[in-house]
Amino acid sequence: MILVISIAAFFIIQAQAQNARQPHHHSRKNKGHEPDKAPKVHRGHKGHKGAKKYGGPCVAYNPIDRCWRCDPNWAKDRYRLAGCAMGFGRHTTGGKDGPIYKVTDSSDDNVEEPKPGTLRHAVIQKHPLWIIFAKSMTITLQQELLMQCDKTIDGRGKNVKISGGAGISIQFVRNIIIHNIHITDIHVTSGGSIRDSIDHIGLRAAADGDAISIFGSSDIWIDHVSASNAKDGLIDIVANSNGVTISNCHFVHHDKVLLFGAEDTNEKDKEMHVTVAYTHFGKNLIQRMPRVRWGFIHLVNNDYTHWLMYAIGGSHGARIISQGNRFIAPFDPVAKETWNWRSEGDLMMNGAFFVESGCPDWRAGIDPLDLILPAPATEVTTLTLFTGPLGCRKKRPC
Repeated sequence: MILVISIAAFFIIQAQAQNARQPHHHSRKNKGHEPDKAPKVHRGHKGHKGAKKYGGPCVAYNPIDRCWRCDPNWAKDRYRLAGCAMGFGRHTTGGKDGPIYKVTDSSDDNVEEPKPGTLRHAVIQKHPLWIIFAKSMTITLQQELLMQCDKTIDGRGKNVKISGGAGISIQFVRNIIIHNIHITDIHVTSGGSIRDSIDHIGLRAAADGDAISIFGSSDIWIDHVSASNAKDGLIDIVANSNGVTISNCHFVHHDKVLLFGAEDTNEKDKEMHVTVAYTHFGKNLIQRMPRVRWGFIHLVNNDYTHWLMYAIGGSHGARIISQGNRFIAPFDPVAKETWNWRSEGDLMMNGAFFVESGCPDWRAGIDPLDLILPAPATEVTTLTLFTGPLGCRKKRPC
């Protein structure tokens, strides 16, 4: 029954959207739902072009940010971040057990023999590494960036962009943190011979053009990342991946945003567990926030302010728990409907509504420590105030 309803709603919305020229835009002003003490600041984040920077004292409104952000010595204790993951990706520590690797070279000229000092050279090492950047840079990847286990990509303190080429592929590895970077304008790339470790070069097919692809991997944390305008998805989580948290991210200007479970026949994705928290789904988004097959997805305190076709969709036994999120529907009457398994404490605005199903006892079999406790949906604007990359400076709180 769930599958029939979901697919029917999807095709109705799709037909309506074919004649639409552009997504609807909505004001971010909703002062009646902001806590009294929230700073008056533009609804962008530091690092977005044109966004006004918050000039007051450090404020960290959600528990992930409170774990590390307001420490002025963050640059001397980067590893502290490794203890801050929450949700299903809470066991992720990235490169905490390894040394710092400083990226000094933005080039990606040789994907078979990466130059030392480049990001590609860093991520193919077999031992844990905490990867930082010597300067602000834009990296245009000639082919998908293939990673080894136990890595942190930490862009704090610099303006780091992956843009104009391939995206990041996290395949058959575990324990990865990607933090405080921009990923935009990602293209399909041809594939070919690509080094994926210090002792192996593999022949790869063409990459689809995902900003981040998580394939058969576990213990992954994506935090304070902005992503936009990829050829395929912004983040795909597929092929029996598990233990993933996406938090404090900012998504704009894209069609198919998040895909969790890609195949109708892959029942192994029943074991997929993903948390999406404190994330802003912003301007010019169309659908898949996320689109889910099979897995268990916890959506908590996210802000959905723009979509054209639908926000959330699921099928094939997907369990989607939406708690304390804010949904501002587009003006198109057909696109106000979204799909969910359970909705608890969500704030529905401008006519947004769920097609809800599923058992109220959804917590059975779930470790309570894997669930982020939701705040009231009226606090979402503040909880997501500093999404995307932060403008961190040494000796100052982020």
